[in-house]
Amino acid sequence: MSPVLPAAVSGERFEFDSPAGRLSAYFAGQGPPMLLVHSVNAAASAAEVRPLYEHYRHSRTVFAIDLPGYGFSERSDRDYTPRLMTDALQTMAAQIQARCGTVPIDALALSLASEFLARAAFENPGPWRSLALVSPTGFNGGRSRRGAPGSTLAMPWLLAALRGPGWGGALFRGLTRPGVVRYFLQRTWGGKAIDEKMYRYAVITARQDGAEFAPLHFLGGGLFSADIHDIYEQLALPVWMCHGVRGDFTDYRAKTLVSSRPNWRFDVFPTGALPHFEEPEAVFAAYDATLAAA
Repeated sequence: MSPVLPAAVSGERFEFDSPAGRLSAYFAGQGPPMLLVHSVNAAASAAEVRPLYEHYRHSRTVFAIDLPGYGFSERSDRDYTPRLMTDALQTMAAQIQARCGTVPIDALALSLASEFLARAAFENPGPWRSLALVSPTGFNGGRSRRGAPGSTLAMPWLLAALRGPGWGGALFRGLTRPGVVRYFLQRTWGGKAIDEKMYRYAVITARQDGAEFAPLHFLGGGLFSADIHDIYEQLALPVWMCHGVRGDFTDYRAKTLVSSRPNWRFDVFPTGALPHFEEPEAVFAAYDATLAAA
């Protein structure tokens, strides 16, 4: 039996239907709307945006979505793709504007979710005012990602091997044992001083029914966009990108693709990949400057 999943952040939780299935989100506060989007990994959750959510609820109407396959959103056995995640964010934007009016949304996403948010804003810029990408994927110094529109880095053979005839769930349970979750969070932080509250939530959320389906597609490459460099370069909205200098996520050599574009701003923090946990005041100040400029 799965442990009871608590709320990841404060405020009110609501659910709604979408082309990406049944989705769940939290909201709190009053003022211009802001959307926060957690990353994608084996034990991801809205708990990853908690410092930002709890800070901005005092000045904004702040929303935090559970992406498909995570949190209280639908975790069914299906294909998890950038299209599915982008559709979820498009529907979330419509939900926000139904609640807050047609005020454009400031949105922030972590890591791989930055690709989904960028695609949503590229395809339909109307609902969005600005984008913030925290430790975004697609900027390392490796391969060029200029594939056909909508293509992915999926390796069907790897997904088939990961899921296997009956061992996919066992593999996932091994990857999300408490000690393994702590190990990967320490690699994200670049040190042993992780956020313990987020760690405890990660262990619980990874034990929910269906928790393995989205992460196994992630491990199989199917949630990475092969055309993301073209998407990033064509964004016309104000974009703030920030990242840290410790841990596994420090290669951002490809940000030269957009570094000369006037709508992009950049900050680097002396942290791991989740700077809002380690240097919250510095992150809030830098993001506030971006929001003011927007």
